[in-house]
Amino acid sequence: MSKRRPQPDDLEQPLLSETTTPASNRNAPAYSTFPSQQQQQPASTTTAVAGPSPIHLRKQPNRTTKISQKLKLFPEDEDQRLPEELNADVYTQLAQIPHGDARTEAEHVSRMNKEDLSRVTAYCTASAYRMEDLIKHLKSKSATNGAAPKRFDECIYTPYSVKYPLSPPNGQGQQQKSMLPEMFLFDYGVVVFWGMTLQDEQRVLKELDPYEDAKLDLDDVEVEEFHYYYNENCQPRVYNDIFTLRHPSNYRVKLTIAHAVAQSVKMTLFERLVDDTINETKYIPKVMAESGTFHMSRTAITKKIGQLFIMRINVNLVSNILDTPEIFWSEPTLEPLYSAIRGYLEISQRVELLNQRVEVISDLLDMLKDHLNSSHGEYLEWIVIWLIAMEIVVAVITTCLDAFALSHEK
Repeated sequence: MSKRRPQPDDLEQPLLSETTTPASNRNAPAYSTFPSQQQQQPASTTTAVAGPSPIHLRKQPNRTTKISQKLKLFPEDEDQRLPEELNADVYTQLAQIPHGDARTEAEHVSRMNKEDLSRVTAYCTASAYRMEDLIKHLKSKSATNGAAPKRFDECIYTPYSVKYPLSPPNGQGQQQKSMLPEMFLFDYGVVVFWGMTLQDEQRVLKELDPYEDAKLDLDDVEVEEFHYYYNENCQPRVYNDIFTLRHPSNYRVKLTIAHAVAQSVKMTLFERLVDDTINETKYIPKVMAESGTFHMSRTAITKKIGQLFIMRINVNLVSNILDTPEIFWSEPTLEPLYSAIRGYLEISQRVELLNQRVEVISDLLDMLKDHLNSSHGEYLEWIVIWLIAMEIVVAVITTCLDAFALSHEK
C-alpha cells in the first residue's frame, strides 16, 4: 500500500495568540541571549566590501505577516531540546525578558532595536545553483572559513565565517566556533544566511557567482530579512518577523526554518514577475473598451503566454514551493515546525493567489490570441474575395476580348 505524503495544509498550526506561559515558569527569571554580530564575529577591523553594492528589497512579499504583527508558536519536540553535552550556561546571559503571556513577551522583543539582533536573510539570486560544484568549493573553504558542508537533498548546510578562524577568548574556542554564522543553499537559486552582517553576506554572494545558473540581474534579486534571538525559557515562536529559538547548536531547527523562508523568497520573485506582467497588460482591456481594437503583434502575445506558462510550471512543479521538502521524510519530527513556519509565511495562500492571477492574465492573453486569429482569418477571407474578384475581372476581360476577336473575323 502506498504511503500518502503529508501535506503542509494537513499540519497547519493555528495562530495561538492567547497562549500563556505555564504557571510554573511565570515567576522564574527568563534569561535570553541575543546573538548579535558582535557575539558571532570577533572584534576586528571591517574591510570594505568589493563587488556589487548592497542589494535592497524591491517589494514586500504578498503576506499579511510582513505588515501586521502576528504570533505563531512553534511545536516543541524532544529532539529539539538542548543536548546534554552542551553547556547551556554559555547561552544564558545578559538580556532579561519579563514573563507574561506569549504575545506580551513577543511584543516586548519587537519593540527592541532590531539592529541588536542577528539577521536571517534570504536571497534569490539565480534560477538554480550547481550543487555538486558548490559543495566541492565549500569543502575547500574548511580551513579559511570554517566551512563544514552537509548535503540534505536539495539543500547544502554549512557554518561559514568570512573572519575565520576566530580568536578563542579565555580558552573558549569550541564555544566560539559553535557561534559561527551559518548558511543554507537551495538548488532552486536561494541562499539563506544566519547570523551574518550585511557586508559579509555581500562577500559570500560574490563567491557564489560562478556556481549560479541563469543568474538574475542585480535589480531582480529578491531579499527577505528576519531577525532572531535565543531564550531557552521561552517556547519557540515567530512574531513580527523575529524568531525566538532555544539553542544555537540545533542547526536542524534552522534548516527547517530556512526551507520555508527560501520558498517564501522564491515566491516573492514569481509574485513580482506576475505584477510586472499585469502592469504591462492592464491597459489592454481599457483600450479595447474605448476603441474596439488594440495594437499588439501575434509574436508578442505568444511570448507573454509562454512566459506565464513557464512561471506556472516553476511554481507548481520545479521550485518545490508546493511540496513538503524531501528531508522531512527522514526527519518527520521537524515537519510540524516546517508547517508552522510555512503557515506564518502564508505560502499556500500566496501560491493559490498567484495561480489565480496568472489564470486571469492567461485568459486575457488567450482572448487576445483568439482575436488575432479571428482578425487573421478575416484578412485571409478578404484576400480570397479579392482574388475571386480579380479572377472574375480577368474572366470578363478575356471573354470580351474573345468576343471582340470573333466579331472581327466575321
